[in-house]
Amino acid sequence: QVQLVESGGGLVQPGGSLRLSCAASGRIFTIYNMAWYRQAPGKERELVAGITSGGITNYADYLKGRFTISRDGTKNTVYLQMNSLKPEDTAVYYCKAFIRTWSTSGDYWGQGTQVTVSS
Repeated sequence: QVQLVESGGGLVQPGGSLRLSCAASGRIFTIYNMAWYRQAPGKERELVAGITSGGITNYADYLKGRFTISRDGTKNTVYLQMNSLKPEDTAVYYCKAFIRTWSTSGDYWGQGTQVTVSS
């Protein structure tokens, strides 16, 4: 069984920074694409950023360079560095990874971590 566990969320003031982490564990053979999504109250879940196994990244247009996604293959972990946070960044942040196990492959999701930007 595969698990994704996010951490690093919390309450931060506008203009502040947070670093989210998402660690994958279990009977993992290979981790392919990893990504961060977010869902604000009353809104649909949306893509924030993604990163391939080769390190190619993509970002939602609205971020305008404020967030950076990275990964550590030795730790099966993906990170999201969030700078210049705004109240509209308030949401539950989820990580997703396409993982091949010894018996199957598919998308796995974490349980989410709350990020609240407020003064």
